[in-house]
Amino acid sequence: MSNVKELAGRAAAELVRDGMCVGLGTGSTVHFTLVRLAERIRDERLRITGVPTSEDTERKAREFGIPLVELGAVARLDLTIDGADEIDARFDMIKGGGGALLREKVVASISEREAIVVGEDKVVERLGVRFKLPVEVVPFAAPVVARALAKLGAAPSLRKRADGATFVTDNHNWIFDCTFAEGITDARALDGALKRVPGVVETGLFLGLAHVLFVGRADGRVERREK
Repeated sequence: MSNVKELAGRAAAELVRDGMCVGLGTGSTVHFTLVRLAERIRDERLRITGVPTSEDTERKAREFGIPLVELGAVARLDLTIDGADEIDARFDMIKGGGGALLREKVVASISEREAIVVGEDKVVERLGVRFKLPVEVVPFAAPVVARALAKLGAAPSLRKRADGATFVTDNHNWIFDCTFAEGITDARALDGALKRVPGVVETGLFLGLAHVLFVGRADGRVERREK
């Protein structure tokens, strides 16, 4: 079986053109995008600058020799390449499994185009049926937010690390992973309701941000879909 993540991640790297400023997403599929970009920088003398969406991506990009610039140095990005935990037919997504949802959404918001790279198992009919929705919260407000999430129909669980300690984001916040019994029936209404809860920093609902989708398939094909 082909590595569906590698297929999608490498294919999306071909969107990058000389002189672009590129948002660099976070996660196991984007790892292969970084590898391919490093190859193109070496082999084609491709000139780009990247804006990383996490400390993990920043570290990998530097190791691979991808030139980076801080977010504050750019007003717009030509392209961002990122992964998704789930994506539906409308190109609405759940992201944040890696804990970088806030920075990923900030970078997406200033991107001319957002390319999403996934394996075929991430394409779903309804968001939130299989994957929990991450909600980033200020630690002080966590008890209040947890009660508000329950009132909105979620079963929230505080994300933990492998050693049992509370997971802390790059922004020093916590994450509630939220289960919905029937999945998410109205993503826009839910996103708005969540953002009205004091203490919620950001949600893992990425709505109306993706433009092109690369789906790696087990038979070795990469399906490209345009919104």
